[in-house]
Amino acid sequence: MRALWLNLLSVLVVAGCVSRTPVAEGPAAGPMATPYSVSISPADFVGVVDNLYFPLLPGTRYIYESQTGEGVERVEVEVLSETREVMGITATIVRDTVTLDGELIEDTFDWFAQDRQGNVWYLREDVSNYENGQLADRAGSWEAGVDGALPGIIMYAVPSAHIGETYRQEYYPGEAEDMADLMSADESVTVPYGPFDDVVQTRDYTPLEPGIEEHKYYAPGIGLIWSEHVGSEEELVLISFMPPGG
Repeated sequence: MRALWLNLLSVLVVAGCVSRTPVAEGPAAGPMATPYSVSISPADFVGVVDNLYFPLLPGTRYIYESQTGEGVERVEVEVLSETREVMGITATIVRDTVTLDGELIEDTFDWFAQDRQGNVWYLREDVSNYENGQLADRAGSWEAGVDGALPGIIMYAVPSAHIGETYRQEYYPGEAEDMADLMSADESVTVPYGPFDDVVQTRDYTPLEPGIEEHKYYAPGIGLIWSEHVGSEEELVLISFMPPGG
């Protein structure tokens, strides 16, 4: 989830704008040793994504912003009303655009669907990377069911029931292999948009880039509010949230 949801590694926010009340963290698991396989059926999915920690209601908008060494980086996310099918499953499409000092550097469409148990699955990613205003490449794009790519879990229906577990978020061998460990479901976090309790914390990483990891924080009723790059001061925070019709 290249632009926002899974790979925010190149942004720096002014120190002190995010605070967190520490709690005991779950174990940090390593990469899965067994090959990944998953089987899903369209009959097991519903038409909306209303997971408490990853709600995708059409018309919702998020804005994340940071001050980087190269300038102001801004990520704008919109849940579209448009839907498409992947593997016979109706998917909700989320568009996120990344600009640096107002210049477009990435435009991505992510496709998600929710099963009947309330788990949110990641099904497809269409990435367009730009340099100097021109399309440079589409690196990071994939679609479940095509060329060996498989869907993954983005958010469990009940995260607190999966503390300490490791799960695949996407799987396109050699190209997209993001994973996460579910570390906590009772964090307290304050970002510029406001304070939140009962926040879910994940540890995100990929075997394709050893040594690089992030901690991500998801607030109930909102979704992603903060992403911090472990081992540095790099982070990205939510500054604006607009629900449908807001």
